[in-house]
Amino acid sequence: MKSFIRIIPLEKIIKRKSVILLGPRRTGKSYFLKNQIKPDRIINLLEADTFRNYTSRPELLREVIQKNEKIIAIDEIQKAPMLMDEVHSLIESRGLKFILTGSSARKLVRTHTSLMAGRAKMLYLHPLVSAEIEDYELDHILQYGSLPIIFNSDEPWDELKDYAGIYLREEILAEALVRKIENFSRFIDFAAITSGQILNFESIARDAQVPARTIREYYSLLEDTLMGFTLSPIKSTTKRKCISSSKFYFFDIGVMNSIIGRRSITRKTKEYGQLFEHFIFLELKAYIDYFSTETKIGFWRVDEENEVDFIIDEKIAIEIKASELVSEKHLKGINKFSSMSKLDKKFVVSLDKNKRTIGDIEIYPYDLFLKDLWDGKIF
Repeated sequence: MKSFIRIIPLEKIIKRKSVILLGPRRTGKSYFLKNQIKPDRIINLLEADTFRNYTSRPELLREVIQKNEKIIAIDEIQKAPMLMDEVHSLIESRGLKFILTGSSARKLVRTHTSLMAGRAKMLYLHPLVSAEIEDYELDHILQYGSLPIIFNSDEPWDELKDYAGIYLREEILAEALVRKIENFSRFIDFAAITSGQILNFESIARDAQVPARTIREYYSLLEDTLMGFTLSPIKSTTKRKCISSSKFYFFDIGVMNSIIGRRSITRKTKEYGQLFEHFIFLELKAYIDYFSTETKIGFWRVDEENEVDFIIDEKIAIEIKASELVSEKHLKGINKFSSMSKLDKKFVVSLDKNKRTIGDIEIYPYDLFLKDLWDGKIF
């Protein structure tokens, strides 16, 4: 069984304050805690008897913690949010540090996290990133994603299909988050098909036969249950009308592929280019969440000829091209944007074999770009 050293800086942060560690199921939160962080006590609320004991008597938390225990982990805290009051009290009265993991931000954000203001830092654990995978294969990730279970499975497609089914059953049905699961099921198919594209709520509503206002609520639900991220456009750099709709990216490419039944991918296709862009976005998002939390990421688009995939703090432009030889024709969008906004850096990330420059734009092979990203050399 492969093991992975996660690079999320939780070990550094827990020395100063408690942590709320959010992430979708099967991203490896429990394994990470048990094998890498090794807290003094782990309380797993997925265990039926443990759940019953702590929900019936929240004060049990005070009673079981020993004097020599300083760091306590509570797994899947959203199942028993009433424990947050006890956690708050123990941080104040005994100076304990807590690591609270959750696979849904919905209940915590709307109820108890305000009690933790200033006392706990919220972190997001992504699926595996390139810096955590030795000798990763790009096409494998574009097909199956990077959940830890995938890299330890002889049947990755079956694992992904099971995962998608568990998500719909447990996260949506069990928590009664939607009234009509059949409507949500149709929606999530279209959400997966259009992942990474400009959102058109009315079009998706027509295709999924669900009101547009409900589609908006469903996208909020996907974010609340950590199934994806909304990427907003930047609007301040041009007098021309900029596309104002956002994009939505699923948290894992393999899960997205499994939802729509995409069992194979082919290079030099539009579909492959979209998956490649999705992959780079997830790497950028993970790096920002782990090491550069004040950084803002967006995109710019007027039309197909004038767009830049990712804009970092409105100072760095990053265009993604699944081409083995980037040329001037690939630079129209980034050149147009840079003519209207002063940029510190301009990158094109591609399948090129060698790093080179065209004018003042750096053409990066994707693997070298990701290495420099995780080494802190991009931003």
